[in-house]
Amino acid sequence: MEIKEARESAALLREKLERANHSYYDLDSPVLEDDEYDALMRELRGLEQAFPELLTPDSPTQRVGGTAANTFEKVPHAVQMGSLQDVFGTAEVEDFLSRMEQQGAHEFTVEPKIDGLSVSLEYENGVLVRGSTRGDGFVGEDITANIKTIRTVPLSLPEKLPLLEVRGEVYMPKSSFAALCSEQERNGEPLPKNPRNAAAGSLRQKDSRVTAQRKLDIFCFNIQRIEGRTFATHSESLEYLAGQGFCVIPDYRVCSSAGEVLEKIGAIGGGRSALPFDIDGAVVKVNDLSLRTEIGATAKVPKWAVAFKYPPEEKITTLNSIEINVGRTGALTPVAVFDPVQLAGTTVSRAILHNQDIISEKDIRVGDKIAVRKAGDIIPEVVRSVSHADNSEPYFIPDVCPICGAKALRDEDEAVIRCQNFDCPAQLLRSVEHFASRNAMNIEGLGEAVAEQLIGAELVRTVADLYTLDIQSLTALERFGSKSADNLLTSIERSKKNELDRLVFALGIRGIGQRSAQLLCARFGSMDAIMSASAGEIAQIDGFGEVLAESVCSAMREPHRIALINRLKEYGLNMTYSDSRVSDLFEGKTFVITGTLPTLKRDEAKALIEKHGGKCSGSVSKKTSYVLAGEEAGSKLTKANELGITVISEQQLMEMLGEQ
Repeated sequence: MEIKEARESAALLREKLERANHSYYDLDSPVLEDDEYDALMRELRGLEQAFPELLTPDSPTQRVGGTAANTFEKVPHAVQMGSLQDVFGTAEVEDFLSRMEQQGAHEFTVEPKIDGLSVSLEYENGVLVRGSTRGDGFVGEDITANIKTIRTVPLSLPEKLPLLEVRGEVYMPKSSFAALCSEQERNGEPLPKNPRNAAAGSLRQKDSRVTAQRKLDIFCFNIQRIEGRTFATHSESLEYLAGQGFCVIPDYRVCSSAGEVLEKIGAIGGGRSALPFDIDGAVVKVNDLSLRTEIGATAKVPKWAVAFKYPPEEKITTLNSIEINVGRTGALTPVAVFDPVQLAGTTVSRAILHNQDIISEKDIRVGDKIAVRKAGDIIPEVVRSVSHADNSEPYFIPDVCPICGAKALRDEDEAVIRCQNFDCPAQLLRSVEHFASRNAMNIEGLGEAVAEQLIGAELVRTVADLYTLDIQSLTALERFGSKSADNLLTSIERSKKNELDRLVFALGIRGIGQRSAQLLCARFGSMDAIMSASAGEIAQIDGFGEVLAESVCSAMREPHRIALINRLKEYGLNMTYSDSRVSDLFEGKTFVITGTLPTLKRDEAKALIEKHGGKCSGSVSKKTSYVLAGEEAGSKLTKANELGITVISEQQLMEMLGEQ
């Protein structure tokens, strides 16, 4: 295909994709099936890869970046992103309106106060060039790659003004928040406290692909800077933004009296539980933009606006018990069980207490009178203990797993207490998935769905049971043919010959990743030697501290793990290590791999470097010897150049290896 034809095809594809985005996200009226949309996206991405000059910042393919940011660059705000003065009662609103009327205000806008994260969107000549967080109001952080994952953020605008800076509120819809909580609960991960915290954490993910999965959204509510246009009123500017494709703050109203303002505040508050997003108040603003300039601002807040804060709905009830749930990662999650109460239109009787720190901080005890509410009008939470019952005692999460009786220990870097038994029934699905994963035992065909089938049929109760499967038991499962069963058994049999470090990693010992598993095996040479090593001996390995060494030593002495390893020995798994190093060419050298390499995957490049004695790190520092950079290398390449670190290409790496 010639460049002219490619350019025309790319333009047509972008038009189709943007039209589909507008129909789906703005009009709630999809015009393409998901597979049709994905096919168009793949075709456009292929053209841009074949003809790099066709790639533009506003291309739909740039919605989700493929690289992870190491840090977020600082962004000074040309116009301060101030906060608002909070008011909490009708009298305070009336006082504000009276002051504004004395200064000449005749119209006010009243709009919902979205409970999210304030951001700035900057456009030059109609193209989005930067998205940044509010920060302290004067300096924020560059989160452009993550902002682009929000489908309702326009990448380009119909009117190509020289400059437009828009302020908006990024939020997590209630449905996305509920889905995230369900997923993290299944995975045994700490749950976000509310949609706002979830949105903030999602927007600051270093990998924009994670942000994209969180399905964030945005409402825009102010023009910070603009060149080429002027507006008389705030409501006029909102109409302009809507015409440019922005999702502007919904359900706003222009009011001309205190009565209308208070009526609208009441209406917004009365309908908040039915909204698909979380709000924590209503914002009242002077509508006249020139008058706003005259009224001015304090060092922290504008004088021409206030935020009326709605009180959260709380109910008092009795805490009857605290149950402990065990998640797929072994996390012991305390759950409050209380007398049923009505909150936000539903009956609730349970709420997650998260961890021991929260329980202790709030001094929550069984038998207490407690105040409960719904975070984001969705997730029930215990706000505080109102009063203790007679003879009550502080509550502590048990140090043994309620499912299997194994030790439960607190993570060093988290407030989570976890069951240490990798074969605990509550963790079984995750342990099987991890054991079979590509970087562990690499058992092809054993994904989550198959693992669930095997566990559901009680064919697998520990990962060792994988090596007892046979063709008859597999083909008896639903949708399991003889060919797929044979392929799975072949892959399981092949895994017996894996190098020992894969098995050590597959055992799921806390803190032991691929590299530390390799170091363990290189130091001790066999599973028996690792199992008998003392914490002091393990701590002598470069990169192992006392805490990790103690963790490994303790794990290798747990009865359930010893029994598991003995079974794996019986089934013929390799229990000795042959160092895969082929030379010491890179001995003492640390590499950082960034970007997309021409032919090698990152894992392959890492394996090559380690085979020749090198070490791979995830971040650039003064100790880095080389940065191996491919396309779209990003901030790691920038930092390498700043520190004067040698940057090499895949070809140069191969030349260095060729010299060996």
